[in-house]
Amino acid sequence: MKIALIQSDLYWENALENKKQFESKINQIDSEVHLIVLPEMFSTGFTMNAAAVAETMQGETISWIQSMARTKNVAIAGSLVVVENEKYYNRMVFVFPSGEIQYYNKRHLFSLAGEDQFYTSGNEKVIVEYLGWKICLQVCYDLRFPVFARNVENYDLLLYVANWPKVRTNAWDALLKARAIENLSYVVGVNRVGLDANNYEHIGHSQAIDFLGNYILEPQETEAVFVVELDKNVMLETRKKLDFLSDKDQFSIDF
Repeated sequence: MKIALIQSDLYWENALENKKQFESKINQIDSEVHLIVLPEMFSTGFTMNAAAVAETMQGETISWIQSMARTKNVAIAGSLVVVENEKYYNRMVFVFPSGEIQYYNKRHLFSLAGEDQFYTSGNEKVIVEYLGWKICLQVCYDLRFPVFARNVENYDLLLYVANWPKVRTNAWDALLKARAIENLSYVVGVNRVGLDANNYEHIGHSQAIDFLGNYILEPQETEAVFVVELDKNVMLETRKKLDFLSDKDQFSIDF
């Protein structure tokens, strides 16, 4: 599978400008890719002003991403602020080339920034099946919770979108690698760059890691599109040889 990671600065609470810039970046992708990944809250930046920026699942941003997926015949993933039944969600959408949508509501809300005061936590783990791949959807702060990400579903790819600040970049790098190693899974993390309205600096470090913790794409700090190719057969052969997942602990999670 070929995946394009779009690492970009974000216009604060300006969905129109963000859609324009991402459309331009998507149109510049030369190689044939199967999945395009945008950062967390790609249309607004990581804002707590949920009531002012939230859209419905029939809103303009969802319509835009569906149109781009159909036009380019590619799946597109990223998170945005969604309102539903008078509740706000940091929702990661996975839009298929057909325009069909599956989504995951961020489970672990970032209380340090007050996210839990404005958004509603998700109550399920979501695995998307696409082109024979099982893809686990995760958002930013979820990265710090290995039990929730544990590979009990035999997924193939753990996908993180984020607005992870520079000050904690070491944690981002270490935890992404740890999730890959412990779950014998590919891991792709897509983060933003630039300064947000709260004066938090982001240096990206979007990256792709194989099932043994080796870099396919080393952490990147520039605003750019990076394309990686993942080989599922090589991963399955390694899992069969090492068989570490057969020794995993049995547990259940209460939501």
